[in-house]
Amino acid sequence: MKTPTQEEIKTRRALASLTQHASAALVRVDLRTWQKWEGGERKMHPGFWHLFLLESEAIINQKNAE
Repeated sequence: MKTPTQEEIKTRRALASLTQHASAALVRVDLRTWQKWEGGERKMHPGFWHLFLLESEAIINQKNAE
């Protein structure tokens, strides 16, 4: 799995209708770490990206089922 771009991170978060705080909590990092990923100050490890994709997919599917 590749390292996501900051645009990919922002787009996926928006698709799941999550705040930065909620997204950070979802992958168990602090808010500042998430902000650095979205701001391009730091690269997100592919493992965190994979976890975020899985967790956000579940949220998206749940919202679509409602």
